[in-house]
Amino acid sequence: MKVLGVADSDSYVKWGATMLDRMPASWQRSLAVIRTPALPSRGQLASALSGSRFTVADTAIVDLADLARLVATEKPDVVLLSVRGPVVRVLIRAIVASSTVRPVIVSGLPGISIPETLKALYYRSQVDYFLLHSKREIRAFSALGEQLGIEQEFGLATLPFLLPRHPDAKHGTDIVFAPQAKVPKHLFSRKRMLDWLVETARNHPDRRVVIKLRGVVGEAQTHAERYPYDVLLAHLDDAPDNLVVSTGSMSGHLADAGALVTVSSTAALEAIAAGVPVLAVDEFGVSARLINLVFEDSGLLGGSDALIAADFRHPNEHWLDDNYFHGPSDENWVAGIEAAVSRRAAGELPLRPQFRGSLGGNLRRIWDRKRALGPYDRSLLGYVALAVGLPLRSLVRTYRRARARVRRDSEASPKELARVP
Repeated sequence: MKVLGVADSDSYVKWGATMLDRMPASWQRSLAVIRTPALPSRGQLASALSGSRFTVADTAIVDLADLARLVATEKPDVVLLSVRGPVVRVLIRAIVASSTVRPVIVSGLPGISIPETLKALYYRSQVDYFLLHSKREIRAFSALGEQLGIEQEFGLATLPFLLPRHPDAKHGTDIVFAPQAKVPKHLFSRKRMLDWLVETARNHPDRRVVIKLRGVVGEAQTHAERYPYDVLLAHLDDAPDNLVVSTGSMSGHLADAGALVTVSSTAALEAIAAGVPVLAVDEFGVSARLINLVFEDSGLLGGSDALIAADFRHPNEHWLDDNYFHGPSDENWVAGIEAAVSRRAAGELPLRPQFRGSLGGNLRRIWDRKRALGPYDRSLLGYVALAVGLPLRSLVRTYRRARARVRRDSEASPKELARVP
């Protein structure tokens, strides 16, 4: 079995490399990184590959044309698309166009995927096999697919960078904060979070409080960060010396950690696996928007007072099996990939239809490519599609907002309508 992994951003490189590592030793595996606006820096790439079989030196950096040639030459049985949603469908088109017999296309999500999202599913509607990482995720995405009419096959795989659980492991004393680029969203909230970290550092002068970043200013990340914590910290005049900013691999930081703090980062799962106590800060609420619904009933949620008091927790045992810490015997992803390869060999694996995003024909496909690859799509047609598509998208969005407003008004009760000025 020959498997080609293709990754783009830092978190997807980490997931793809470690997922390839977990595949059977008899499978031949390679990894390439596709050039997109989220292309990791050399330092980010080294951190993302840390602990895997891959190194920066043996990981090819390719553009779309390179990838098409690689697929045509190597003829992999499986392509693992470890890339962000909009990039998935662009790469599928390139892979299909460059293959006489197309490979099995596998994709997945690199972290906590509760709540399930429409975009995560519809961007991957054409993949043959979709990897998820908890029983809860399988149920949620299966229900969403049924609701939308998207036929998809899901495989259960343990998040590949989770170590075997060691609840009683001994660690260091660092309090490691794992930020999320997307939450909390607003500047005021992020400043509040930083204030609590400052107070924690002052209350515990014998411990380092480490803000562990995925990248520094100027480095791309999976999700753009509008108010990076290192920039906010630089504007503080009286930050304690034991509050520091650091990058590097999360596994390296957890080796020195006595606790992990986050709002919703997947790093909480890595900490649980490593036996490091966790605090999931719930001061901003618990909601789908904050991507922290998964921590309900885990015993890990707590407020700023718990952070400042260094009141860190281990998860409730009953929460673990349904949320990323199922037993190895529950996994079915390797068998699922093998079955898909067998169906392909028998000619029983037609390409799934694309869900949405087909209106506009070839111009739409060019638009998708330009949007996904940004400056790495240098075609003239890409710039033309962008010039036409941006104002058109604005009109469509305005129409959809107006339609949604009309629908809300039509569904409002007489009392609600009476309150409208």
